[in-house]
Amino acid sequence: MTIQLVNKDAGRVYHLPEEAHQHSGGATMLGFWIYLMSDALIFASLFAVYGVLSRNYAGGPAPQHLFELPLVALNTGFLLASSIVLSIGMRALDAGNRQRTWVLLAITGLLGLAFLSVELYEFATLIAEGATPQRSAFLSAFFTLVGTHGLHVLFGLVWLVTLLVQVAQRGLTDDNKRRLMCLSMFWHFLDIIWIGVFTFVYLFGALR
Repeated sequence: MTIQLVNKDAGRVYHLPEEAHQHSGGATMLGFWIYLMSDALIFASLFAVYGVLSRNYAGGPAPQHLFELPLVALNTGFLLASSIVLSIGMRALDAGNRQRTWVLLAITGLLGLAFLSVELYEFATLIAEGATPQRSAFLSAFFTLVGTHGLHVLFGLVWLVTLLVQVAQRGLTDDNKRRLMCLSMFWHFLDIIWIGVFTFVYLFGALR
């Protein structure tokens, strides 16, 4: 805001320079990177725990008896496709194309929902077969690692739906662009974590 000082004696008006507007975007991005690093440490710990407990079956089923690789591969395809679509959506965001950005975000959400649905189906099938988290240390570590990733995807979907509403109502404002950038980093982070889960948990487990 420009401030005016009036000198009544001289009849002059002095204009002070407008103070530069301080954007919080840099601080927001830095804070979000710190959050992602802390989240990466959490997943690293869960991977380490799974590595230690993955052979403790307690007389229960082993990974090669439980995992259906075609189903997991399909689910992996859903998540990878969602990241690709989101990347295209971010390009539309940079171009200022509001409608295309919204549509691509919606498709990303649908693919993420498909991923989550398949994961819930897998969990329900395992539990129905008696492979519950209480059955063995291996299953406890498995459900904890994969379930934590699934909860992150659920949070990402809620975040995405919220931004879809905001973009529809307010358009591609600077705040919405910054939030979408953070969402994009979060979603790609989950993609990387899932590749580790697919390789370390499912693929290596099924090939033992």
